[in-house]
Amino acid sequence: MEFTIKTGSPAKSKAGLLVLGAFADGVLPTATAAVDAAAEGRIAHYLKRGDLDDKAGATLLLAELPGTHAERVLLVSLGKQDEFGDKAYRDALTAAAKALAATPAKDAVVTLADLAVGERPLSWKMQQAARILADGAYRFDALKSGKDKKDKKERGARKLTLLTATEPSAELDTAVRYGHAIATGMALAKDLGNLPGNVCTPTHLADTAQALGKQYKFDVEVLERADMEKLGMGSFLSVARGSHQPPKFIVMNYKGGKSRARPIVLVGKGITFDTGGISLKPAAEMDEMKYDMCGAASVLGTFKAIARMGLPINVVGLIAATENMPGGGATKPGDVVTSLSGQTIEVLNTDAEGRLVLCDALTYAERFKPECVIDIATLTGACVVALGKIPSGLLANDDELAAELLKRGTDSGDRAWQLPLWDEYQELLKSNFADMGNIGGRYAGTITAACFLARFTKAYKWAHLDIAGTAWLSGDAKGATGRPVPLLSEFLVGRTRGD
Repeated sequence: MEFTIKTGSPAKSKAGLLVLGAFADGVLPTATAAVDAAAEGRIAHYLKRGDLDDKAGATLLLAELPGTHAERVLLVSLGKQDEFGDKAYRDALTAAAKALAATPAKDAVVTLADLAVGERPLSWKMQQAARILADGAYRFDALKSGKDKKDKKERGARKLTLLTATEPSAELDTAVRYGHAIATGMALAKDLGNLPGNVCTPTHLADTAQALGKQYKFDVEVLERADMEKLGMGSFLSVARGSHQPPKFIVMNYKGGKSRARPIVLVGKGITFDTGGISLKPAAEMDEMKYDMCGAASVLGTFKAIARMGLPINVVGLIAATENMPGGGATKPGDVVTSLSGQTIEVLNTDAEGRLVLCDALTYAERFKPECVIDIATLTGACVVALGKIPSGLLANDDELAAELLKRGTDSGDRAWQLPLWDEYQELLKSNFADMGNIGGRYAGTITAACFLARFTKAYKWAHLDIAGTAWLSGDAKGATGRPVPLLSEFLVGRTRGD
């Protein structure tokens, strides 16, 4: 997708599609009012008779509107003017993105970035617009064939002009470039998540990381099973024992900052298919366990985004990738394994495998003397029960880091919600036969999973994002969401600005 920032009259803009906003009470933003005047009040007439729904994100397509040079005009509802804010703005952009992806028009002019959204600066609005509009063009049809695939590729606007009353500037250009880069990172995360487990194997994740490193000039190292055995990653390898696919431990090192600046480490859970192991999952919807590597996908997507942005920051990405399969060599409930840290773990449930791979990755992160560490994992079904599919779960051993991530989630629209990490929950992980069990019983499952990880993160500031509810959608909209690439990218951008 190609973006351009321009000033000028929306009514005189020549394009296949012109996107305008309108409030539910009939109030017209400046750009829409100008077009309405050129159309001799036609837009106001349509609004007055109720052709556009009041809910933010509703749309009305008008063909050959008098007084305009655009072939089509898309009118997007902004909801009630006194309730207009971040969410309504994003709802309007999302609706516009959906229409742009389906339109036969090859180019479009979008005026929504000029709307007043609370105290948000124009650069923020431009970045959000570029990300959401570019993300709306995403399609996953790599495994399809035939006419349907061809027809879909022939539709959708690919050249977008963001029209504004403010003169274009380097700041606005950067904002649009950042937004587009984040959408590109989301697309990679979605592609990896949507691929089936027989394609997106641990080796495929490693190959993807190496290709990214080659393209964007950052270092990538892939540790094989023998390397991990030599290191003593007994916990990680216990999960890999039942699979014929070789496990991979992927280390990416993006050095955009000063040579001595401590890096931020992102750790991704990369279970490319999770059967539950010997503690086998129910058959219903088990196909969705191909998404159990979405934490790893989000790390890869974030690396692509920051590399395209050229962020002046040092970031290390660690991905623990394996399948979790049953088999003659698989770890059994009751087995005791030794982690890289030397701590022993009684494996009470082999379906609580994410924490077993992450704990060794978190110990490995110590060698980088990190500024902070953030792990991202589709870790617990309990998080979906607690929070639904709207925010990601957030737990941390540092309140300032947690607050920063919460703010970046709000800024990006990729929200998180903090849960407690109190010492009292640690009691639930007691084991009679090892230093700890890998589950804490039926209560507070998201918290006890994070408490388990906390035992391996005492050397640095750490936060955990449980994305079990946010990494993918089910039903008719089934597919990976690309979250939390926006949150992570915004966090890293914020670190470069120092705000």
